[in-house]
Amino acid sequence: MNISEFISNFKNHPVLFVGTGISLRYLHNSFTWDGLLAYISHELTENDEYYLDLKYAHHIDGNNKDFDFPKVATELETYFNQTVKQDRNGKFKEINDQFYENMSKGITISRFRLYIVKLLQRNHLKEEMAEEINGLKKVRKNIGSIVTTNYDTFIEDIFEFKPLIGNEILLSNPYGSVYKIHGCVEDSSKIIITEKDYQLFEEKYELIRAQLLSLFIHNPIIFVGYNIGDKNIKSILKTIFTYVDISTDVAEKIRKNFLLVEYDKGSVNEEVVEHDIDIDGMATIRINKIKTDNYKEIYEHLGNLSLPVSAMDIRKVQNIVKDIYAGGNIKVSITEDIEGLKNEDKILAIGSQKTIKYEYQNAQEMMINYFSIITEANHQLLKLIEKHRIQSGQFFPIFGFSEIQSGLSNFEKLKNIQLRKIKVLEESSDLARDCNSIQEILDDYTISQSKKVSAIVQGVLRNRIHLDDMESYLKSYTDKKHTDYKKILCVYDYKKYGTVPIKKHLVR
Repeated sequence: MNISEFISNFKNHPVLFVGTGISLRYLHNSFTWDGLLAYISHELTENDEYYLDLKYAHHIDGNNKDFDFPKVATELETYFNQTVKQDRNGKFKEINDQFYENMSKGITISRFRLYIVKLLQRNHLKEEMAEEINGLKKVRKNIGSIVTTNYDTFIEDIFEFKPLIGNEILLSNPYGSVYKIHGCVEDSSKIIITEKDYQLFEEKYELIRAQLLSLFIHNPIIFVGYNIGDKNIKSILKTIFTYVDISTDVAEKIRKNFLLVEYDKGSVNEEVVEHDIDIDGMATIRINKIKTDNYKEIYEHLGNLSLPVSAMDIRKVQNIVKDIYAGGNIKVSITEDIEGLKNEDKILAIGSQKTIKYEYQNAQEMMINYFSIITEANHQLLKLIEKHRIQSGQFFPIFGFSEIQSGLSNFEKLKNIQLRKIKVLEESSDLARDCNSIQEILDDYTISQSKKVSAIVQGVLRNRIHLDDMESYLKSYTDKKHTDYKKILCVYDYKKYGTVPIKKHLVR
């Protein structure tokens, strides 16, 4: 089955289970488990032999390629801490400084863990993967939750999901969350890497397992960044089919929704095939697998998946329902016998009593969320532009939206409204001819505060100010409901996505 057909069969928002392979694909500063420990050991000892001796001491009998890495990490942590302590102002002076500063505040985190954080805390993206990373961003509107064993923050930064670590997982709203089941560099005390860490994790894992099990039963599961023999995959499958009889319809539904994306360098394969996995103590389990290097194609189909409700809207509803459970003054009104309605005939409306007819993001909200809508190519939302009543005096960035959602019936009307407004801006005085950046305009005391926006607009329209500069300024703008923001945004939108000079566009 082709990957496009496989993904189009999803009826609910997929859950991504993200492994090291994803960080290795997109980050310069990323390691496998073995690679991370080897790198730390080499930086400490300036040779490979100490680490090789550690691996030999903890290789698993009967398998020369398998090692007990938690035990390796345990010994390496002890040796690292002792060695760095004895060399107070040496190579790892910064780590010692941070360690003693933490201790003075009652924060007990080992030097070893502080060094791991230093290595992984900043995401150094591979520039050559920028296009594919942008494709991954467009997937986020259709992803319910993410589970990851990675320590770095790459996936939550890209998806803008809330990271959950440790006990936070048990108290969470799953939609729009990243379950960091092995910890995170944002909280080094919860990183799971040594033998003791894993023992404590297993003791607490039963409740987390129950939370994850609920996700996996109700949503498609996509493993990315793992290979077919990875222990994490086998562990999840064993968890699921320990509680779900493999011969039932529920088990078959889970199996059909399970996909492993396995890396195969240079391959452009798009076919999903079935693959049998042997699980200790259980029957052989058949899963779906695609072996490819064509991740761009997978992201494109996930981004184009059409579901009735976005994952973010579900998160908002779940938060409100949680508040209803907790008590309070939220009013619930059932207008008719909902038991007699088909699912496709039901509508859930949540908002103020004064705006109960609210059906979608209004024009102002779409402008506030402009960049995320563009990045995600959110067709579901943009189709509703036809219902908006944009007055002739309003700013509205139609050009970028129409690039994504073509064929809007009111495009010509909205386009001409914007072009007329931009033409008026274009004809205003050019007050900052010597300024080539927004910061230069903001710092120029000869331009009054009330004229700053006009100067910025002129600088952009006359190509002195680069669009990247303008985009950064807009994204960091404090009051996105202000007319100045809307004015600058629409000029940016026109310069970025408009293709014909203003005067030639205007139709009276």
